[in-house]
Amino acid sequence: MSAGPETPPGSGSDRDGGAAAGAVVPATAGPRRRLGRLERLAIEGVMTREVINWLSFWKSSTFSSTVEPTIYLLAFGFGFGSIVSEIDGYDYVDYVGTGTVATSVLFGSAFSAMFGSFVKREFQRTYDAILAAPVDVEELVTAEALWMAIRASVYGCFPLLVAMIFGLDPAWGMLLVPLLCFPCAFGFASFGLLISAIVRSIDSFSYYQSLILTPLFLVAGTFFPLDGLPRGIQIASELNPLHHLVELVRGAAFGFDGWHDVARFAALIVFALVMWRLAIRQSTKRLIT
Repeated sequence: MSAGPETPPGSGSDRDGGAAAGAVVPATAGPRRRLGRLERLAIEGVMTREVINWLSFWKSSTFSSTVEPTIYLLAFGFGFGSIVSEIDGYDYVDYVGTGTVATSVLFGSAFSAMFGSFVKREFQRTYDAILAAPVDVEELVTAEALWMAIRASVYGCFPLLVAMIFGLDPAWGMLLVPLLCFPCAFGFASFGLLISAIVRSIDSFSYYQSLILTPLFLVAGTFFPLDGLPRGIQIASELNPLHHLVELVRGAAFGFDGWHDVARFAALIVFALVMWRLAIRQSTKRLIT
């Protein structure tokens, strides 16, 4: 007696029989939705985690990010201020007080980003856990840089408040200081994330601090005008984001310089965007590939 044709594996009757026998059949509900780039909820989730974590150590973080620039202000303002009473028509304490805002932004963004992100990636494995959620590297880097930039922009106002205690006259333009600080802080936070993704040892940060951040800090026009320096250094200082921020904060305190300050602010935005994209690229190589 003929047994009839065999049912080929994978045919409809075979699948039905498997289902009847209790086999698990994959659901066909349609393609899974893929997250787009820079999903708002993903960025908010990472930032919320950072804020909650920061609340557990905000005292020490605020202390280190505000006291050191304030010490610079007091040391230079009253130290050199006893020798040099005025610079460019400003009282020296006022001159240093407005310039130290950029120093505070640098300390609160670049240094925090370098050391903090390295520890979270290499020792705590926090980034591995975050990337296991529906968050990609671009969103992770963006959220980290945004949070550090917001925090550093607020920290940058502390030296200005101290300078007011010692005689700096308040001005309405000072209300713009956090906004002026933000692109610079975002750029240096992204720079810190970039360097953190490059180095293989936490000790290697000293090279970047000594060769990049310290020269930028010294030739930003914080403690002395750049007019007396060699012409080459004066030209190079126009590429220094800290110098642009120093001039913008002084403009907020003593009067803006029209389109010249608009160009400085635009330069800070360009700096922030370039550092942000480089940080994303390098972090992707380090975390994914």
